Amino acid sequence: MKKNSIMVGLLVLACSFSLMFVSGCATDQAVTTETGVIKSDATMDQILAAETAKSKAEIAAMRKAAADKAAADKAKEQERLLAEASAVKNIHFAFDRYDLNAEARNILGGLADWLSKQSAWVVTIEGHCDERGTAEYNMALGERRAEAAAAYLSSLGIPKDRIATISYGEERPLDPRSNEEAWAKNRRGHFVVVPKK
Repeated sequence: MKKNSIMVGLLVLACSFSLMFVSGCATDQAVTTETGVIKSDATMDQILAAETAKSKAEIAAMRKAAADKAAADKAKEQERLLAEASAVKNIHFAFDRYDLNAEARNILGGLADWLSKQSAWVVTIEGHCDERGTAEYNMALGERRAEAAAAYLSSLGIPKDRIATISYGEERPLDPRSNEEAWAKNRRGHFVVVPKK
């Protein structure tokens, strides 16, 4: 009887060792996590490192997507502002005059409102004349027309460092014909509104 219990004990002990040996050999089995397949013999630090790498990659992807969207939104807004800026109408002057009529003051008032909301934009006012008179006279008259418009914008609160003037005299006619209709179109102040550089 004693011999049987010793045999049973040895058998139980042999089975236990066999199970431990088999389970020790099975450590190469794989465990699937959210980041992919990790061997079961991986340490907790390795698993955490893999999860952290995934989180960092996701965060980087989200940041890139947000930056791309912001850049696209900014480009779209810039396009919209450029369209608004290029839609500013010309102002017109009477023959041999540089004073501003009511319509010109109204157009300049709208431009001043727009510029006051868009502080990163500047305007260049071009003075133009019709073909009558000498080139020198028309160059000076174009300058006076541009300066009159600039002074009015400044009186409406637009800082002088955001306003530039240039005269083209009779050099850049809108309408090349030599008649009253063409001359009326060519006696103008034109606005080039752009972002500050």
